[in-house]
Amino acid sequence: MFSKKLILAVCAIFCSLSAWSQQQNLLIYCGITQVRPITELARLFEAKENVRIQIAQGGSEDLYQSAKKSRLGDLYLPGEPSYREKHLAEGLFGEHKVVGYNQMAIIVQKGNPKRVKGNLNELLRKDLTIMIGNAESGSVGQETRTMLEMAALYPKVVAKAVELMPDSRAINLAMKRGEADATLNWRATSFFPDNATHLEAVDLDAKIAKPQALLLIQLTFSKNPLLARKFVDFVASEEGQAVFRKNGFLDNKSVK
Repeated sequence: MFSKKLILAVCAIFCSLSAWSQQQNLLIYCGITQVRPITELARLFEAKENVRIQIAQGGSEDLYQSAKKSRLGDLYLPGEPSYREKHLAEGLFGEHKVVGYNQMAIIVQKGNPKRVKGNLNELLRKDLTIMIGNAESGSVGQETRTMLEMAALYPKVVAKAVELMPDSRAINLAMKRGEADATLNWRATSFFPDNATHLEAVDLDAKIAKPQALLLIQLTFSKNPLLARKFVDFVASEEGQAVFRKNGFLDNKSVK
């Protein structure tokens, strides 16, 4: 179930922009993990184009449902491409570009004190306390389920997890509070400055943790389609790719 609070927040964003003309505004629905690079790029774009960009952040599924309910906004950036595939037939999605890649990893406490290895079976170790993402709310939970189902481990890991968390940010906050020894999360989040001093990534084989394309999708009900397309092109440019690399994401060239 999507969050009513998120829908109200989106409506509040637009109300707060009443002094601006529609041609000067963009609203982006952005998955939690991508908020840092998108915020940096939004500020750069604002300065170049003399526009204002608002960012609604949350779990990818919750964000989609908010956009669908409110019919407000211009762009949608989920944490993995399956959200486009899942909802494409509903007619809300227009053109898109790949602006980077997410990749999953096992995230552990800094220094890896429990010596966790890059193997999904490690999550079943009796000496480890684990948590994972909720597949019904965000991309990290959905990708966790996909990976663990392929390894025939999902029911066992769910049963062992102390909690199912709504998104990548909630997972990292709980990890930093010491509530678990290990989790599955997007690798890039371990590079964020507020996480890097507490957490680190244990990489998985790329055949298991497949890079997931980040699709910046135009919404068909956007009132600013030309401006939205210009922002998409900016994020997909070399300047935009450099910002994604800086924040720990894979870029288009490295994956190709």
